[in-house]
Amino acid sequence: MTGPKPKTVEKYISGFPKDIQQKLNQLREVVKQTVPEAEEIISYNMPLYKWKGMLISFAAWKNHLALYPMPAATGALRQKLIPYQGTKSTLRFPLTGPLPLGLIIEVIKQRMKENLRKSAKK
Repeated sequence: MTGPKPKTVEKYISGFPKDIQQKLNQLREVVKQTVPEAEEIISYNMPLYKWKGMLISFAAWKNHLALYPMPAATGALRQKLIPYQGTKSTLRFPLTGPLPLGLIIEVIKQRMKENLRKSAKK
């Protein structure tokens, strides 16, 4: 991404080459379809979705797309995430090939469960 810091998700996405824009738009649509009531903002110069707290954020990098934070996954979901694990709280998806949209939906739903548990404790 080049130019001034984005103020909207549209501006963030438009700062990338067309092929990356397509993948970023796919991520955006998956989040919006999975959690239509989520608030969409820019935080730390990247898209962030809030739902009962910080839900999910994504960013494009030189060699991958990142999804933050990775959920506290167990069992089958944990196994599915292994190929995409970056740092302990980041999932990394290669810029080549299709995004694993079904897996991303699972991640979002797991993050929603985590946020519900946190908000119930307050």
